[in-house]
Amino acid sequence: MTKHLTGLQKKLVALTRDLIMIPSDESRPDDIEHCFEFIINHLESLDTVAIKKHYHRGITSLVVLPKKIDKPKILLCGHLDVITHSDSHCYCSHITDGKIIGPGSGDMKGPLAILLKVFMEFHMKHDNLPLGLAITSDEERGGDAGMRFLFDEIGLRCEVALVPDGGSLNEITIEEKGILHLTVKCNGHSAHAARPWLGDNPLERLVDAVSRLRKDFDSLNKDKDHWHPTCALTIIKTPNQTVNCIPSEAEGTLDIRFPTPHTTKEILTRIFNILGDKVDTHTIMSAEPTRFTPDPLYLAVSEEITGMPTIQKKEDGGSDARFIGRHSIPVIISRPIVGELHSLDEWIDISSMETFYRVYELYLKRKLLVE
Repeated sequence: MTKHLTGLQKKLVALTRDLIMIPSDESRPDDIEHCFEFIINHLESLDTVAIKKHYHRGITSLVVLPKKIDKPKILLCGHLDVITHSDSHCYCSHITDGKIIGPGSGDMKGPLAILLKVFMEFHMKHDNLPLGLAITSDEERGGDAGMRFLFDEIGLRCEVALVPDGGSLNEITIEEKGILHLTVKCNGHSAHAARPWLGDNPLERLVDAVSRLRKDFDSLNKDKDHWHPTCALTIIKTPNQTVNCIPSEAEGTLDIRFPTPHTTKEILTRIFNILGDKVDTHTIMSAEPTRFTPDPLYLAVSEEITGMPTIQKKEDGGSDARFIGRHSIPVIISRPIVGELHSLDEWIDISSMETFYRVYELYLKRKLLVE
């Protein structure tokens, strides 16, 4: 399976597949700690860096900095958490058609392997290099106790941050939509389903309310590239387990994304007006739209290595980069070629992993003025 791979590709593939095998999702905190220990075991071979764990609200983060340097010139940023899949045995991978296929391969065990490899290679060759590494474990839950905590409360800073959690090989993310995750809940009155007039069905009212909301958001669809607010119903549930019983309550979860000039306050007001006072709404997490300013040197290096023009793109999704960019720190968001994100068939292209590594390698050499 790997006989036609280059030496670097073999190392990146092995590290990625080892990381994938650790089911580091939010429902498995022990495996998250296991993944951190796996990473630390690799980093402890470096005697020029200080490795420190941070904890906030039960969430672990890892910051690795050169000794005697608090503000590195470049900070490599990633996350080891993946989304939850119900079958714990699915956390494995295989290689097909030049791709590593497995949950979390692209988001972001593969890019994380690249971060680890390039970080270690540079620190093994150079003493006191102003290159840092930050790894969190709650990006898939919003990043509040991870990257936000590190930058807003611990005071972590850098001159430039590299975040391989968006874009593509020659695509740099320069703007991300804002995010609203909401729970919506309706209460009613339970009754036998054969006599629905005796009850008040909160599930039907919730579905009707969300349908009104979806219709309103659909009216905002005026951009062929989908650069407009969107609303997706992702979970709907009731405590009822009986087919012939009208439930007494119903709850749903909404994932809402919106670009500038829309704001969290404006979108929430819009939602409250549509849903009305009979639907209880609770904000799980929110983030304003974010714009980033990439380093021109990185754009030039990317074009030199890939032989393709660099495309600056807008991203429908969000990332931890927003917590860094709001401190006026240039953030570069790009990654290898990936696909089927958040599915069991998620994949990362192996050849593009090496190309991406070479982009990082040359950028670091020129930015840090080393060979």
